[in-house]
Amino acid sequence: MTGRLEIICSHIPRSEAFADVGCDHGYCARYALDKGLAERVYITDISEKCLDKAKRLMMKEIDEGRCIALVGDGISILPEPCTTLIAGMGGEEIIKILSEKMPPIFLLQPMKNAEKLRRFLVGRGCKITLDYTFEDGKFYNLIAGESTGGDGYTEREYVFGRDNLKNPQTAFRKMLGREIGKLKEYLGADPAEEEREKLMRRLKEREELIDEIDGNLP
Repeated sequence: MTGRLEIICSHIPRSEAFADVGCDHGYCARYALDKGLAERVYITDISEKCLDKAKRLMMKEIDEGRCIALVGDGISILPEPCTTLIAGMGGEEIIKILSEKMPPIFLLQPMKNAEKLRRFLVGRGCKITLDYTFEDGKFYNLIAGESTGGDGYTEREYVFGRDNLKNPQTAFRKMLGREIGKLKEYLGADPAEEEREKLMRRLKEREELIDEIDGNLP
């Protein structure tokens, strides 16, 4: 299991039923059973061929009836409400899946478009309980919450993630530094005036945020 998956799995809550949508090798579902975090798990994928990898890993659990493998796209194929993990997909693809049906509890790791995903979740009346950046070779966002309870995000929280602003960690600061470097490169390429103004706003926003983070360090 990669470091990325280990971090994701460390946030799986205890529930009766857990589903890993687009499960790849099935490591997270296996973790949920091994750690006693769920009575039963569902592993799903749109491709039968891809799902076979997870089925091989979970062969014993499938035979015991503790793991159910389903071929399909989305959450609607699940026969019961589940704590649902969707990881390793783009934010827009995750939005598409959640637009069909919201799980009661979700754990999401978008590969891009995290801001769009946050806006979608808040717009659907979800309560976001975890929203931060971690690093495992690359930078990743992890967003968890519940489908009801409502929430309110500021514009800054939509862009950067609420927990990154409330309690910034090393990975988030490093990500900001990386983004600042890239923005300076783009500006050095002499973009058109409208694009330059946009890049300058993004650069200023990130530089001010790093100053705030460094100013609050002990």
